[in-house]
Amino acid sequence: MHIWVDADACPAAVKEILFRAATRRQVPLTLVANQFLRTPPSPLIRMIQVPGGFDEADKYIAANVRAGDLVITADIPLAAEVVAKDARGLSPRGEVYGKDNIRGLLDMRNFMDTLRGTGVDTGGPPAFGAADRQAFANRLDGLLQAGTGR
Repeated sequence: MHIWVDADACPAAVKEILFRAATRRQVPLTLVANQFLRTPPSPLIRMIQVPGGFDEADKYIAANVRAGDLVITADIPLAAEVVAKDARGLSPRGEVYGKDNIRGLLDMRNFMDTLRGTGVDTGGPPAFGAADRQAFANRLDGLLQAGTGR
């Protein structure tokens, strides 16, 4: 298993959880972003800086993810590509993306995008908080236990 992070918009608290989990579980972790991000010194943790531009980090992750990997992203289209490759997806709020729910999530995302395109203010997600951080940590731990056998 390899953990990939769509890191441009990933909350700092989630990155910190991931750094600790990668070290504790001895799982490789790669953050992909179009800006430089600091990472702790570790042979397990690396940062890939992609060129600036729309969805460049998503394209890199989609091209490199393999079956059994885990991708951290809030981007539903990327999550759909990940699931199609038999990898797992996890949102920074702790929602697991899988074959059983990705179609519905993608349809809802497209519907909301259409509404926004017609001028409807759909609002945005609530602020990332302690409950989100805890949900992410709990779900990540469960996925790592299942994926690594440790």
